[in-house]
Amino acid sequence: MSEKHIYILSIESSCDDTGAAILQNDKVLSNIVANQKIHADYGGVVPELASRAHQQNIVPVVQQALKKAGIDKKDLHAIAFTRGPGLMGSLLVGTSFAKSLSIALNIPLIAVNHMQAHVLAHFIKETDQKTPPFPFLCLTISGGHTQILKITDHHIFEILGETIDDAVGEAFDKSAKLLGLPYPGGPLIDKYAKSGNKHAFSFTEPKTANELDFSFSGLKTAILYFLQREQKKNSNFIKENLNDICASIQNTIINILMKRLKLASKKTGITNIAIAGGVSANSEIRKILKESEKSLGWTTYVPKFEYTTDNAAMIGIVGYFKYMNRDFNKENTLATSRLKINE
Repeated sequence: MSEKHIYILSIESSCDDTGAAILQNDKVLSNIVANQKIHADYGGVVPELASRAHQQNIVPVVQQALKKAGIDKKDLHAIAFTRGPGLMGSLLVGTSFAKSLSIALNIPLIAVNHMQAHVLAHFIKETDQKTPPFPFLCLTISGGHTQILKITDHHIFEILGETIDDAVGEAFDKSAKLLGLPYPGGPLIDKYAKSGNKHAFSFTEPKTANELDFSFSGLKTAILYFLQREQKKNSNFIKENLNDICASIQNTIINILMKRLKLASKKTGITNIAIAGGVSANSEIRKILKESEKSLGWTTYVPKFEYTTDNAAMIGIVGYFKYMNRDFNKENTLATSRLKINE
């Protein structure tokens, strides 16, 4: 490469957060996220409201990212954007903006797979952050995805196991809803679980045909029946046992994740283990993963909190690797709501 510094503007709009970041090579200069609070009133993300909010947020968010990075749009070498997977209306806002700016500035356009970005966030250059060596396993856990991946290169992702129904983030949020907790409920379960007894209640772990796959819909149903049964005996059961219920639900979910991650490590012989995605912000998962370094001989890699939830910096790091490979996209590239991690 002849250029010493590559400046990439990246845009993330897959769900309900509008993100824009500026990367100088693999270093983040700015990472701006505009959250949408309105969805809490509906107990989940409303796609139509999300896309409207993206339209309002995207220009000021991009302007703020450029300003914080201290560069002008004329300094940019490329624009990276989330192509999918995600909510179609939300993706279209980011895609259309990225295409328009790419044409106006006459610079390359780079389409990014959102799930690849969660994994490759580990390669953002930070002074205190170690990056996983290839090959490594990555447990990708979010509101829409649960996968165990084998990563052998910045561009090669192999799915070893994935959810056959609900994602783990959905399991957390739906369980929280059953407990009467507001959306998003996953972080609240984590919060209340800290003061609870994780062995107070037990829930059956769902089985899958492929031993590395996940299933969470049956667990959600088991929790529903458990709560209904206990509330018939005591109408204040949830209120009186909230911490213990949250700790027990969280413990069951984490056991399901760790059991399959351990099996994947054993089958592949890979002991470099990473986690990625919004649910990787969960404090108990981070703690148990750290403990596994001693108990299992793993070397673990946990992303910084700001790179776990949806953000544009993770889109930018994929954009940088693709830029170095001259892997550019044409203006007729389409957003897609469904996209496998290896596509």
